[in-house]
Amino acid sequence: MLIQVNTPQHPFHLVNYSPWPLLGSLSVMIMLLGSIKWFNFKLNNLLILGMLITVMIMFQWWRDIIRESTFQGLHTSNVLTGMKLGMVLFIISEVFFFLSFFWTFFHSSLSPSIEIGSMWPPKNILPFNPYEIPLLNTIILVSSGATITWAHHSMMNNFKKESLKSMLLTILLGICFSFLQWYEYKEAPFSMADSIYGSTFFIATGFHGLHVLIGTTFILINFFRIYLNHFSKFHHFGFEAAAWYWHFVDVVWLFLYISVYWWSVY
Repeated sequence: MLIQVNTPQHPFHLVNYSPWPLLGSLSVMIMLLGSIKWFNFKLNNLLILGMLITVMIMFQWWRDIIRESTFQGLHTSNVLTGMKLGMVLFIISEVFFFLSFFWTFFHSSLSPSIEIGSMWPPKNILPFNPYEIPLLNTIILVSSGATITWAHHSMMNNFKKESLKSMLLTILLGICFSFLQWYEYKEAPFSMADSIYGSTFFIATGFHGLHVLIGTTFILINFFRIYLNHFSKFHHFGFEAAAWYWHFVDVVWLFLYISVYWWSVY
């Protein structure tokens, strides 16, 4: 019995040598140095260069992964099991990431120090009205959770047009959320330098806003992949990972709204 040397005799995917992890790390380091240069000298040329290089590497790295999962058929059921476990562990790490922000917030708010007037919000801090833009953003994100679920069920029933429509709605809702948060930051009556309240508010909501941008990009990539018929009703983990991530972002926002916006005022 002859066995081809290049044919793998196992269901696992042994990744080929790739330059993208090293180059990606270097490009992120350039972004970090560029941000320091921007903060201290008001020059953003190095930051823009780092961002452009990072986007180029992301495009080529994702292209390679898409080839592996579609045209080469290397993402077998065993490989998908490992990828699902990896995504679950990643989301768990993100839970603890945001848990540190909530810990800081409640540590400072439940027993405010004398330096901030022994009160929360601190004296002379005018917080946002939770029934204005924050409530609208909550409705937008909850609605986007419904549309991404709609897209998932449409995909499992092989309704391509319905999947594209619902994913496009999700992307638009994510963009609306980001725009409203930018407007809220622009009109904020306090800054990150205004005591522990300003620091915890902008760090917690800012990192969540960054996750919304990442999630919107994640869903946008999957939108084009659905359009190009990269997924089937049985094999669409790339989309499932984006949906899990988006639902996580939704849940974190609900906790942020209840604690940072609503509870801080009442």
